[in-house]
Amino acid sequence: MTQSCKPLRLAKMASPIGEILLVTDGQALVSLDYEGYEARLMRLLAKRYGNVELEQPSDIEGFTALETDLIARISAYLGGDLTAVDSIPVNPGGTKFQANVWQALRSIPPGTIMSYGELARQLGNPNAVRAVGTTNSLNPISIVLPCHRVIGANGSLTGYAGGLDRKRWLLEHEGVNLAQLKQPQRASQGHQLSLLNSTP
Repeated sequence: MTQSCKPLRLAKMASPIGEILLVTDGQALVSLDYEGYEARLMRLLAKRYGNVELEQPSDIEGFTALETDLIARISAYLGGDLTAVDSIPVNPGGTKFQANVWQALRSIPPGTIMSYGELARQLGNPNAVRAVGTTNSLNPISIVLPCHRVIGANGSLTGYAGGLDRKRWLLEHEGVNLAQLKQPQRASQGHQLSLLNSTP
């Protein structure tokens, strides 16, 4: 556990999938979660920082430049610019293994899915499927570190810390044809499954 050098701030934004909670450390995004999941957000922050108090602006005028930029980029992503979040600065913390898993999530392009096993193989540790799954469930920065793009080997959506309805929405938003997931798709070993809608 490390101590925060700067106070953590909480900003909230409306979205089609419910209110989004953004926690920053003054330089990077340290958490992105959803309304209704405040307990999870605080539990993960407390594990990392100890006792945490979040500064919260009373209105939009109180947003920092970082918060304004994050809200603009996430809004752009939700509006259809699927790469708008790719270069958001993040600081998820975690162990070296967790950091490697979370960084690897950013290599999965929008509209593409990967199984936990494929992600473990990509990381050079094919026997770490469960550890990859557990790490994915502890991802503190949803959407930006796109854990929603990881599914079960049988094509099932499995879990998502923000709820399966949000995972479904995010995948459909990115163009994944969820009807194809009901019939397990097998890609060549180590290759991502691309299930983009093929619209003319």
